Amino acid sequence: MNRYPLWKTVVLLIAVSFGVIYALPNLYGDQPSVQISRTDGAPITNALEGKVTEALQGIEVTPATSGFEGEQWVVRLDDDSQQLQAADALRKDLGRDYVVALNLATKTPAWLNALGAKPMALGLDLRGGVHFLLEVDAESVSKTAVERYLKDIPRLLREENIKYSGRRIEGQSVVVEFSSRERFDQASELLSEEFPELDFSTPAGSELAISAALSETESKRLIDFAVKQNLTTLRNRVNQLGVAEPLVQRQGSDRIVVQLPGVQDTTRVKELLGATATLEYRAVDEDKDAQQALQTGIVPFGTQLYMHRNGYPVLLKDDVIATGNQITDATATIDSESGTPAVSVTLDGRGADRMFKFTQSNVGKPMAVLFKETIIETNYNAKGEAIREKREIQEIISVANIRGVFGKRFQTTGLESKEAKDLALQLRAGALAAPIAIVEERTVGPSLGKDNIRRGFMAALIGFGLVVAYMIVYYSVFGIFSGIALMLNLILLIAAMSTIQATLTLPGIAGIVLTMGMAVDANVLIFERIREELMVTKLSPREAITAGYDRAFITIADSQITTLIAAVVLFALGAGPIKGFAVTLSIGIFTSMFTAIIGSRALVELFYGRRQRLADLPV
Repeated sequence: MNRYPLWKTVVLLIAVSFGVIYALPNLYGDQPSVQISRTDGAPITNALEGKVTEALQGIEVTPATSGFEGEQWVVRLDDDSQQLQAADALRKDLGRDYVVALNLATKTPAWLNALGAKPMALGLDLRGGVHFLLEVDAESVSKTAVERYLKDIPRLLREENIKYSGRRIEGQSVVVEFSSRERFDQASELLSEEFPELDFSTPAGSELAISAALSETESKRLIDFAVKQNLTTLRNRVNQLGVAEPLVQRQGSDRIVVQLPGVQDTTRVKELLGATATLEYRAVDEDKDAQQALQTGIVPFGTQLYMHRNGYPVLLKDDVIATGNQITDATATIDSESGTPAVSVTLDGRGADRMFKFTQSNVGKPMAVLFKETIIETNYNAKGEAIREKREIQEIISVANIRGVFGKRFQTTGLESKEAKDLALQLRAGALAAPIAIVEERTVGPSLGKDNIRRGFMAALIGFGLVVAYMIVYYSVFGIFSGIALMLNLILLIAAMSTIQATLTLPGIAGIVLTMGMAVDANVLIFERIREELMVTKLSPREAITAGYDRAFITIADSQITTLIAAVVLFALGAGPIKGFAVTLSIGIFTSMFTAIIGSRALVELFYGRRQRLADLPV
């Protein structure tokens, strides 16, 4: 009588059912589509249907389907060429209120979708697209902070009526000088209380000077904040680009990974992701001579000297009325009076209040728009080593007299057409907290991705066939059982990866092939143990099967646990494709343990558990 526990058989049947259902979506493939969502995140209404239909009729494209899928409107098309035509037409007709993204929509049947079954997500090496590894400029973060303290510290001293004789920046420190010991002591006590995040010291040779530098803790905090803010800004910019299923995530202390499936125009992406352009609205100092300041190099106190992009100098007051960080919306437009490109700007509450108060008291006086941008260029030395150089652009794009009082909404002119469009996008998405440099860039074409899928599938198929053939030749019927268990292992592995939406990459396919070898290795250990029990201890087939599986379990578990530890370390320390390999390998360890110990044993027990003669056991 077969004494194999019923509950184990039930568990196996449930696992097989789960595996088949949740692995099925991967057989249906994808369909070129265009995905439409609102820029502001608001729900899409049925009114969009007429606009989509009209836009597609204008280019004579008939969609396979067009309608709601989840919270988005998805237009499915028959081929890639129609997809590109439809996307261009929809972007033109729908305008900036909608994000139109290229996508590959799954053809999974509705009944599988209702069960939550989805196909595996494919990495860039299998789907095509671009990959960027970005590094935040930590030096720029520290420099910006030091420049801010150069203004904050003197302002605080003036408010407390503590006079100082000079201020300057030395390296990464702000140095403030005093004319008497009394003022020095008062300032030391005040600054220590107000700026606990700074380290204060006395510079060598200057007994009446205070040197303020960022503490190590504060420096790390600022860099961490800059990376987090850049992460948010980059996600907003990617959304503005209209890319479906993008990946923007942090890697390490100061790096960010950006992966954009289906995108091939890397030049356009690099321009928008790395751009640090922003605006500052500042008052013009009419009482000082800008030309004289340019010639003598002496800038009057409380002002800064900048050049207009048309070539003449302008003195701006230190106080900033509004900055790019306070801009909540920006749209490229055409100035109705001059007919030139412009950016229509909307400020947040704080910025609008400051702008209103300033314009209210300065009607007829000039206000300047300062354009700031940091460009990081990569050059190569004689040894071929990459050297990143930072170039800062600060120029005034317009100076105009304030004609009337305004606050929340107004226009900025003085831009070229493309410059206005790019600047509007960047201002909507937000300014980067610190410049970023592209340290790694990869592009995978869609045809190469399909070729990688084909080659990976063939490698897995050939590996599976050779392993099963070897097992059948060496172990006869038991080899067939191991082949069935191996097939179940693959189904469960694919189902598990599809359920958790793990991204499959080329290294992930290598992990699948490796998992097949590990699963068979477990069966080899079990079958050899059964053979040993039959020959040495002369047990009955029933007892040999039980002893073989029970005593081989420790050896199998030991080898699998050590492999799992290695996979965990790879996932923790690796990046990108290495993580994909580690995830596939980890899941494969659990599925191979299950199928080798429970799956194959159920088959062996079913066919040979009741045999009594040794000759009846073909192992």
